[in-house]
Amino acid sequence: MFQGAHRSVLAVLASTAVGIVLIDQVTKAWAVAYLQPRIESGEGPVYLIDPLLRLTYVENTGAAWGMGAGYTWIFTIVAVVVGVVIVRFARTITSRAWALALGGLLGGLLGNLIDRLTRPPGPGLGSVVDFIGLPNFPVFNVADMAITCSAVAMIILAWRGIPLSESEPNGSSSDDSSSADSSSNDSRTEESASQAPISTDEPSQEGELRHDDTPAAGSGP
Repeated sequence: MFQGAHRSVLAVLASTAVGIVLIDQVTKAWAVAYLQPRIESGEGPVYLIDPLLRLTYVENTGAAWGMGAGYTWIFTIVAVVVGVVIVRFARTITSRAWALALGGLLGGLLGNLIDRLTRPPGPGLGSVVDFIGLPNFPVFNVADMAITCSAVAMIILAWRGIPLSESEPNGSSSDDSSSADSSSNDSRTEESASQAPISTDEPSQEGELRHDDTPAAGSGP
């Protein structure tokens, strides 16, 4: 049963990561196909909620929210290392909440990592496509949102004391129950063993008493 629950948790992590990567890459492809020509031609961004939310086009060589511009190769290495750590930890995760948070973080990292590996000027140095704009805030993308939301979720989970794995409490409870069952079985065995000689000795003692009380043959008053 535990293995089945663990598979379902892994499915949550994997499906979350894959879903974010797909949404991120599809929206970026749309931004390259539609928003980039629009911005380069001078038409300007598309305002969805003027002036709060706009769609534009920016090529980012830094990390999320445009931080660390010019250090693309460093963020590429960091993304690869963090992704490997998440995959290795995934074998021990049994909490669905942590699986959802780590899946979101992994999906966001992979979404931007794909850009850095496949876009110009070369593998590991490619620029990340950003296209969502807010007033007085750096332009970002879906992967950036997934990374930020996952980080906030992990802080909340850690603050509430929710563990990554719940296997230890379950295992200890099963061990306690099994030890209790074995001790009760041992006590019943000892009790039955102590009662067995008593039940067999009583008839023989009664027979000896009857034999002593019987007068000898040929004796009279």
